[in-house]
Amino acid sequence: MSTEQARRIAVHAQALDGTARGVLETVRRLGFLQLDPIAAVATPQELVLWSRLGPHDRGELDRLLWEERSLVEWNAYLYPAEDLPVLRALMGRQDRALDRRIEAWLKEHASFRRYVLRELEARGPLLSREIEDHKPQKREAHRWWGERKMGLMLSVLNGRGDVAVVGRRGKQRVWDLAERWYPPVEKLSLREALHIRDEQRFRALGVRLVRGKLVAHPDADDSPMPAGRITFLSPFDQLIHDRARLEALWGFHYRLEMYVPAAKREYGYYVLPILKGDRLLGRIEPVHDRKARVLRVNGLWWEPGAKPVSLDRPLKSLARFLGATLGQAQLS
Repeated sequence: MSTEQARRIAVHAQALDGTARGVLETVRRLGFLQLDPIAAVATPQELVLWSRLGPHDRGELDRLLWEERSLVEWNAYLYPAEDLPVLRALMGRQDRALDRRIEAWLKEHASFRRYVLRELEARGPLLSREIEDHKPQKREAHRWWGERKMGLMLSVLNGRGDVAVVGRRGKQRVWDLAERWYPPVEKLSLREALHIRDEQRFRALGVRLVRGKLVAHPDADDSPMPAGRITFLSPFDQLIHDRARLEALWGFHYRLEMYVPAAKREYGYYVLPILKGDRLLGRIEPVHDRKARVLRVNGLWWEPGAKPVSLDRPLKSLARFLGATLGQAQLS
């Protein structure tokens, strides 16, 4: 398989060829959406969907999650609800060092765990802040979870399948007992679940590196790429998430620089790769000014040897999706 074939297969598999139809179908094709609160333009999950669907109803994800329950949130990812048998098997895994550390932590904080589960059973669904401190639990500073560590306990219990995210109030997660949210599902062994997940991800990627060689999925689509389609990719997009695979297929070195000091950034704070057909032509840094409801471009960088193209259409599409107007300074 040539690199050119691998690029076509990867773009087709990721529904970046213009064939995506609807939010739920797209999530099913991709297998999952990664969640992240950072939204210099829009959240990663919204950008991933826009890259494939263009402007669409931004409330559709919430409807599918909390009303229809066709999607489930687990461990900062969204999955199709039909994948629950696989997810439930993964929630109980004990085969990694991380799993053993988590179990040891839960045993150390057993009374804290029981308290949180009792509170949810009696009063749930609840926000983290609506659960009072567990009296024996001492407050200690923590970089990510704060002094109470309530968010940490809830996230650990979510990972282990004891509690579920059942809604959101603003950006805050609403928690309840998993048994009250997840429907009964077929029980799978961990081995079966890992096999299914591996097959799903291979199919969604279309091509992967195996011992240094590019291998295509048996069902891969290698048809000609539609000409002229241009979009921008979230830093969390599956097409570019594996940086080694990204460089092997496109020779495109990419890193997210939002944690890099401004003076040391090569490009910008939240830069998006530009995809035209199956080619990565450059990078762009759009910024959504929510107060002014304007989409602006802070920077634009073309790859060496790439022919610059007009970005008017994808920028106008992104602005429409965000409900913003488009700044006129940098449109090409």
